[in-house]
Amino acid sequence: MRKIFFLFMLLYAGICPAQSINSYGLAIIDDVADYKKTVHKNNDNELVEIKNYIPNIKLDIRYAGTNNFSKKAVYNQARAFARLPVVKALALVQQELNQKGLSLKIYDAYRPYAVTVEFFETVSDKNFVAHPKNGSRHNRGCAIDLTIVKLKNGRELKMPTSYDSFAPEASPDFKDLPVRVIRNRDLLIDLMSKHGFSVLYNEWWHFDFRDWKQFDLMDIPFKQL
Repeated sequence: MRKIFFLFMLLYAGICPAQSINSYGLAIIDDVADYKKTVHKNNDNELVEIKNYIPNIKLDIRYAGTNNFSKKAVYNQARAFARLPVVKALALVQQELNQKGLSLKIYDAYRPYAVTVEFFETVSDKNFVAHPKNGSRHNRGCAIDLTIVKLKNGRELKMPTSYDSFAPEASPDFKDLPVRVIRNRDLLIDLMSKHGFSVLYNEWWHFDFRDWKQFDLMDIPFKQL
């Protein structure tokens, strides 16, 4: 009986991915081989490069450059990934926008856990960054930062604030704004909500996918995906 149990444990270890437990007690996948095991088990776990799946989507990956609140590049590649169901839902949003001559533009998507830790240590206003003790839905590949642009020229629709603004106007409920700005913001929120996303309470650009709890926290850099 012991021999059978031992063989079972070896088989289980070979199938199930290992997860590093950090100082906060969080289980985080930080090894590519372990990540691939999760994908083999369930295709929905795949971190898909969004541009490959939705070719005409626009990218402005702010954390690959210095045009962001930290004023430094924290990614070494300007790429955007998300879990397969997230990308499929984004494709539906993009399809509806294209019919209006519009497009999504992505600022950020999957974010390795180490970057969340760096942001928390850098930013003074902790209301605008995820605490490492919980991790971020970006770390799960289930959060997207984005806006709407005109398809023909890539020009952004006027929104309440710039990306990464800490101003009160960044709240999706802020009302003292021009009618056109509210209309643009509500178009984004309504379309994203229709396809399974919810907007963050203090950031009009941040959307969490409905099934984010089903996905592991990840700490794998872009170049390894």
